[in-house]
Amino acid sequence: MIETVLHLLVLIGLAVSALLIYWFRDLLAAAIAAGLFSFLVSVEFYILQAPDVAIAQASIGAGLTTAIFIVTIRAVGREEGSP
Repeated sequence: MIETVLHLLVLIGLAVSALLIYWFRDLLAAAIAAGLFSFLVSVEFYILQAPDVAIAQASIGAGLTTAIFIVTIRAVGREEGSP
C-alpha cells in the first residue's frame, strides 16, 4: 500500500517536472527542473530495488549533467533566444 502511494507520488512528480521543463522560458530554471526530474528517476530506481542504478542516475543524471547545463547557460545566456 505505502509502496503504491510512493510510486504514484514519484510519477506525479515526474509528470510535473517534465511539464515545468517544457514551460519554463528561463533556461536556468529549466535546467534545475531537469535535475529534479533526474533525481526523481533515481528515487524510482531505488524504490524498484535497483540501488546501483539509482546511485549512478543520481550522480551522473542529477548531479553532473545539471552542473554542465548550468555552466553552459552561464556562458551563452539565461533566457531562451537571448544573444
